[in-house]
Amino acid sequence: MKNNFISSSQRRLLYLLAFSIFLFSSCQKAQDTDNISSTSGLMAFNLIPDTTFSIAFAFSGISLTNSPLPYTNYTGSYLPINSGAQQLGLYKANPDSLIMNTNVAFEASKYYSAFAIGAKGNYRDIVTDDEIDSLPTNTGNAFVRYVNAIPDSSKPVVTIALNGNNVVNTTTSFGSISNFTGVAPGSINITLNNGSTISASKTISVAANGVYTILLLGIPGVADTTREVKITYIQNGALTP
Repeated sequence: MKNNFISSSQRRLLYLLAFSIFLFSSCQKAQDTDNISSTSGLMAFNLIPDTTFSIAFAFSGISLTNSPLPYTNYTGSYLPINSGAQQLGLYKANPDSLIMNTNVAFEASKYYSAFAIGAKGNYRDIVTDDEIDSLPTNTGNAFVRYVNAIPDSSKPVVTIALNGNNVVNTTTSFGSISNFTGVAPGSINITLNNGSTISASKTISVAANGVYTILLLGIPGVADTTREVKITYIQNGALTP
C-alpha cells in the first residue's frame, strides 16, 4: 500500500480543494514538490484560544501558509511538505516569536494533521498521521474523529450519537485525538460535558464516504463568545472507490 498510495489516492480521495494543490502546488515556497514520491501532505490548525495573536507553522523558518492562522483557522486543505525528518516550528505572530519546535518524521505519500493547542504560555503542537489510506471505501459510511483542544484538567464525556444510539461515548483529556470512527450518513449529535464548567452540543450532517474532524474548543467559564467552549468541525475530504 505504501508504494502505490499516491497513485491510488488519486482514485479514491477527493479533497475539498483540488487534489492538485497537494501534488503540484507552485505557490508553496517552503517545500519542493518536484519529486512527488518524497512528498507528504499536512493540514494545520490553530486551536489556541487567544485572539491577540495568530499562529504560523514553519519549516526552517519558512511559513507553511502565506499568512499566520488566527484562532480556529486552518490551512483548508492538505498542503505539500517534504517527507522525512523535519523540524516543524510554531511561531506566535504579533510579535513574531518562536513558541516551540517539534521534530517529526513524515512518511512519503502520507497525510498528517498538526494541531496548535494550549493557553497562557503553555502550548503544544501535536502532529498525527491521519491514516487516510487505511479507511475503507466500500462501506458507505462517513468517518469522524474528535480533537480535544480545551485546556482544562477535567476529562469531559464526549458522545457522538446517530438516531439516538451512541457510536462514541467516552471521556477525553486535553490534547486527545481519537481515531476515525465509521458512522452511517445522516445527522449526528455531538455532546460534551464534564458536569460543571464544560457543556456543549452540536448536530451536523455527514455524507457517505466523507471524512470529518470534530474540534472541541474554548476555555471553560470564559465570558467571551469568541473563546467560549464550543464544538465545530471541518471536512478533511471524501473517499471514492
